[in-house]
Amino acid sequence: MNIVILGCGTSTGVPVIGCHCEVCSSTNPLDKRTRSSLLIQSNGRNILIDTSTDLRAQALANGVERIDAVLYTHPHADHIHGIDDLRAFNLSNDNAAIPCYGSQRTVSRIKATFEYIFREDGRDGWKPNLSIQAVEGPFELFGEKVAPVPVMHGHSMIMGWRVGQLAYVTDCSEIPESSFNALLGAEILVLGALRHKPHPTHFTISQALEAAKKIGAPRTIFTHLSHNVLYERDSKNLPPGIEFAHDGLTAEI
Repeated sequence: MNIVILGCGTSTGVPVIGCHCEVCSSTNPLDKRTRSSLLIQSNGRNILIDTSTDLRAQALANGVERIDAVLYTHPHADHIHGIDDLRAFNLSNDNAAIPCYGSQRTVSRIKATFEYIFREDGRDGWKPNLSIQAVEGPFELFGEKVAPVPVMHGHSMIMGWRVGQLAYVTDCSEIPESSFNALLGAEILVLGALRHKPHPTHFTISQALEAAKKIGAPRTIFTHLSHNVLYERDSKNLPPGIEFAHDGLTAEI
């Protein structure tokens, strides 16, 4: 299995429009962050986690020409609003429907927000051909065991994902004890770590460090980073085995 961090930024992306802070003004490409999304390449298939607002640009930047399935974490705009770009991937698969999976809340919100995709009255032109399904427990996808992992995003319960030896948890402010157990044994953990200052719906970097220590993955990659994280400066303060993500980062499991 290979993974590609397509995007590692928070909902605004980095740089933030109109901001001239040290991070937004940085010339280091590692400080340029599109909205969070991840690609899993396994058994000749491409599984996408979230259709970020920046999906088209991410696919072009990383040479992604095929998507075989999508796993959704939750229905916030930065994680679902790139869904229309999936129609281009239908072309590479003989227009076969791309299966999409998420919680019942996420599926319902996607169907309501993008009702034109799922309407069958023929009134719309070229649109994505998708099949979307609510899941609550583990299932098999292209030879990999896939399991949703409930976590808290403020007052909302959303999904992290365990796919084989990969654990992916973003937009998280609390991990229930039962979900910690589901994350144990992962070879790579990709975990949200928004910034240093407290936030009501996201882990701070120190909170993410505590969670990463408890999970104990050999390699942990912090994602969903804000414009308060300067890559080169702040990377020096991370312990061994933990690193900040950057757009285009790849890893092999």
